[in-house]
Amino acid sequence: MTTPLPDRQPSITTDAAQGAFRQALNFLLWLVGALAVVGGVAGFVVDGWTGVVSAMLAVVLVLFFCGTTVVSVQRTAGKDPAQMIMVVMGAWVVKMLVVFVALAVLARQSWVHPLVLGIVLAVGVIGAALLDYRAVATARMPYIGQEDESHTLPG
Repeated sequence: MTTPLPDRQPSITTDAAQGAFRQALNFLLWLVGALAVVGGVAGFVVDGWTGVVSAMLAVVLVLFFCGTTVVSVQRTAGKDPAQMIMVVMGAWVVKMLVVFVALAVLARQSWVHPLVLGIVLAVGVIGAALLDYRAVATARMPYIGQEDESHTLPG
């Protein structure tokens, strides 16, 4: 006869989650560096220094937009789920307001090339989402918790 499993489900350890978030942040920093170089060169080819400035503004927006998500989740990992949801949703609302206001202001500036800004921004956001997925999908997170004393294996 076997002892029933405990009611409590094993949770992912905070260390394992932190490793995934550190990797996602590391991937984001590499992406931002590559975007700065490739976007800067492409922006210069398209519209000279105006293109470079537009690409760098997009890189800053990508870093802010995608970085706030990773950092807010990383800071609240392993804490109360309600607190985590409040922090993540609050960060999301703030970053959406900042990005929309920044884009509205930048769209009216003559020294910004909107196509370069838009393409670098889109590539950055999509790339960051894919890299976040990769960081979480390849993270070494245990799916079996530690056994407590009341549980015995069958057999």
